[in-house]
Amino acid sequence: MEFDLIVRNGIIVTASEILQPGLDIGITDGKIACIGVSLPASAKTHIIDAEGAYVTPGGVDSHVHLAQRNAPTGDGWETGSRSAIAGGTTTIIAFASQQKSDISLYPVLEDYDKKAKDQSYADYGFHFILTNPTREILRDELPVMASEHGITSVKLYMTYEAMKLNDREVLNILFACKNLGMTTMIHAESHDMISMIIEGLERNKNTEPYFHAVARPRIAEDEASYRAISLAELADAPMLIVHMSSEVAVSHVREAQTRLLPIHAETCPHYLFLLSEEIKGKPHDHFSGAKHVCSPPLRHSPADLESLWQSVANGTFTTFSSDHAPSKYDHPGGKQLGMVDGIPRFTKIPNGLPGVETRVPLLFSRTPACLPAEKAKLSLPRFVQLTASNPAKLYGLGGRKGSIAPGFDADLVIWHPGNTGAVTISQGLMHHDIDYTPFEGIEVGNWPRYTILRGQVVWDESKGVVGSMGYGQYLKRGKGEVLTGKTGHLPRGMIEDERKYWL
Repeated sequence: MEFDLIVRNGIIVTASEILQPGLDIGITDGKIACIGVSLPASAKTHIIDAEGAYVTPGGVDSHVHLAQRNAPTGDGWETGSRSAIAGGTTTIIAFASQQKSDISLYPVLEDYDKKAKDQSYADYGFHFILTNPTREILRDELPVMASEHGITSVKLYMTYEAMKLNDREVLNILFACKNLGMTTMIHAESHDMISMIIEGLERNKNTEPYFHAVARPRIAEDEASYRAISLAELADAPMLIVHMSSEVAVSHVREAQTRLLPIHAETCPHYLFLLSEEIKGKPHDHFSGAKHVCSPPLRHSPADLESLWQSVANGTFTTFSSDHAPSKYDHPGGKQLGMVDGIPRFTKIPNGLPGVETRVPLLFSRTPACLPAEKAKLSLPRFVQLTASNPAKLYGLGGRKGSIAPGFDADLVIWHPGNTGAVTISQGLMHHDIDYTPFEGIEVGNWPRYTILRGQVVWDESKGVVGSMGYGQYLKRGKGEVLTGKTGHLPRGMIEDERKYWL
């Protein structure tokens, strides 16, 4: 057997175990051909010596916003995907967003596909954001999108005036997606709670960026998450609640999972590493806190962070995504939109943070690869589950992405050996097209030495980005897997076959 590339002398980490040191990974035609000892090399074989470092699957970031209409100063496909591979992410799934005025998904897909085509350094796929879920779209268009275009997931909003759906619309989508084997994602915050609080804050002239965190309290996420789970239970449909930040909301998920309901949860780096104090900004420039405005907002207490870390470790969270949704700070069309006639208006600040490049290193830095075992927040196999294997399976890429095994795409991250790869995150190191990073000054214990996509080195820390724009391929995805619980449950208190009377 002849190999194009052999990665030697690494410690391979999978979603279930850490393999014995010194194994080789043989790669042919962009696929992992075999894992073995002392694999033979020919004159044509490229050899990478991992030097005893960990080797993990290329990251799968399943929650990325690129080239979005509501973020004209944010990253496009070129800069966002470039940033991804520099941080060890080889697959991104971004959002093709329907507007309320759109009566068909076909033009939405055509427009978004043009933005991405030949622009990506990483492999990529799309989710649909549904804001106008007409009967025709659910009945006629979603089946075609799933079968012919491989778009097998949708995202819904319970808040934001321009995007929110009512409970009946959410139910209609849940039933439609369940029948198609599609994954339903939902942004769960109580719109009415938030609207009432905002009115009071503005009436009392409390409009600086920090009040964004006050306007969206934990209880708004707690209530909406419970309601979303109830809707999914009624429909007997799988659901993933995105970017969770509240201990109580996560406890609702945990309780549903103990009843074996197919409820999945996602969190993001900013909810594990940052607090609302950041939104207060600098003492001489409170508006600089606009850099940290996102929804749900950063929470107030270190106890909030610790509770989320526990759910990262104990399996409650299914995926760990960046929710990369940035706008430039020092730009009149970016975060500065929140400064109106010299007065800060937090409601006008574009929501979202950059994070696609820092996601994988931040979480890796809290594993035993970088910390003493007693201080680590999660195991290395759990790291692989959250950053690669689980999102791949959940979003229809199982068997191709997210694992190191024969037959999978040769998507790998090779870290620095031992304690030689520590990096302090700074804007100067980033490869995005945003003018700040919210994680400025945080030290991570390692950074990807190499990122490999389908057998090609696309990031070499000594050289920088060595991949080519356009090398990234569009991924036609299959049906997603249910990773926790199962369908087939009756809501509590409902009698057997009760649904048949109204379905």
